[in-house]
Amino acid sequence: MGYYDMVEETWQLSDAARDYTQKAGRPVEAAELWEKLFAPSPLVDRERTLRESPALDRIFLKSIYGLQYSAELKDWIPFRHGPVNLTDESSI
Repeated sequence: MGYYDMVEETWQLSDAARDYTQKAGRPVEAAELWEKLFAPSPLVDRERTLRESPALDRIFLKSIYGLQYSAELKDWIPFRHGPVNLTDESSI
């Protein structure tokens, strides 16, 4: 899978979190999103997330990307937590 596809998957999970919160019609805690949305997702690296982000404000995916909660934006924003290899054209 290429980097572009990985970023797209990450944005889709961010969109799902936003949709969940909007449908709830109330502020949703990270623990609820973890239980209902993030933990069940096959994209999420559950063990790493629990180990490195016990507050669940950073969600590590199995790809080189993840989601980080921005309190300022009140949204889940993609971040990169792994290296990018631009010499491998199949990854682009």
